[in-house]
Amino acid sequence: MAEQQPQMLDIEDVHGKRQLAWLRTDATEKGEDEPGVLWLPGFNSVMTSSKATALAAWAAKSGRELTRFDYTGHGASGGRFEDGTIGLWLADCLAAFKQLTVGPQIVVGSSLGGYLGLLLAQELDKPQRKPTPKRLAGLVLIAPAWNMTERLMWANMSADARAILVKERVWLRPSEFGPPYPITRRLIEEGRKHLIDVADLKLTCPLRVLHGQKDEDVPFEGSRELVEAQADPDARLIAIPDGDHRLARDQDIARLIREIEGIGG
Repeated sequence: MAEQQPQMLDIEDVHGKRQLAWLRTDATEKGEDEPGVLWLPGFNSVMTSSKATALAAWAAKSGRELTRFDYTGHGASGGRFEDGTIGLWLADCLAAFKQLTVGPQIVVGSSLGGYLGLLLAQELDKPQRKPTPKRLAGLVLIAPAWNMTERLMWANMSADARAILVKERVWLRPSEFGPPYPITRRLIEEGRKHLIDVADLKLTCPLRVLHGQKDEDVPFEGSRELVEAQADPDARLIAIPDGDHRLARDQDIARLIREIEGIGG
């Protein structure tokens, strides 16, 4: 399947003016009665990653609608990565959901995208913002990095890294996938405005969480805690015993697709 050229969505909100790059696989008659899918990438990832591309191929084959986009400062979207915050990327998700999709949607998020998916669900359930009719058909999350900036970044930084971050306002975090990338003081401090108390998080849509038990980046127990807090038979944790953080193998993607297909409109 040839890769499409992205379109641009113009946004103006409290975070200013910016452009989000986006792609859509249109629904066909074969899949038009099923909910659409909105893909939320991970931190420092893009809408053309291996998982997103595999989902696009599935959507084209099955006739399902799939919408994907790059957060501000990521991929083909405008802005600088180091200016990004949880609040800004959540605003991107809200704009994409409201302006790029129509009808029921299953939000599928990986890592940071899983965290943003949970925050998006909270926002959509606020009385002043709740769509009518209800449009969030379900959440399918891959190793959701909820409270990422505090629980997974700040809590795991060395004293030296914290000192650099506080003094210089940026710390370059090493990455096994490429050159170091910037973690800013603003990202950490602004993230504290968006922390989730999973004990009080009550979702009003089906939840599926896939998590590899060999994940060295986002602890598996966080997903167990998230799902158990729902106390709802429609909230399920799918443990992948030999899976890592990315869950990008063919068998992982096949399982992800089965979970998406298992959520009806």
